[in-house]
Amino acid sequence: MAKLLNLKTFTDARGNLTVIEKVIPFDVKRIFYIYGVDDSVRGGHRHHQTIQAAVCIQGRCTIYNHDGQAEVEYLLDAPHKCLILEPKDWHQMYAFSPDAILMVLASTHFDPNDYIYAPY
Repeated sequence: MAKLLNLKTFTDARGNLTVIEKVIPFDVKRIFYIYGVDDSVRGGHRHHQTIQAAVCIQGRCTIYNHDGQAEVEYLLDAPHKCLILEPKDWHQMYAFSPDAILMVLASTHFDPNDYIYAPY
């Protein structure tokens, strides 16, 4: 099942610094971000191998997750929240705020054969 982490954030008068290193359970092979989303639903898949870490670094969005047994919705509305998605986690992202930027770190390079689109 997906797991929500709170990333360590250092705050002082100058602002905030949030750290991702040594927190996510994989080596990062790919980084991408989604932004400028209208009312579309993104995602709609799971993977054979890829583990992902999703952080809404600006704005907010919701991620629906189904791992074959349980269904959960996660609100990512702060840059210190990091959602770890396991390969079995069929997910959709939606309800993006107009200013949302969703950054995703992945454990593998892009491979179209790694995607499973059929929901549980």
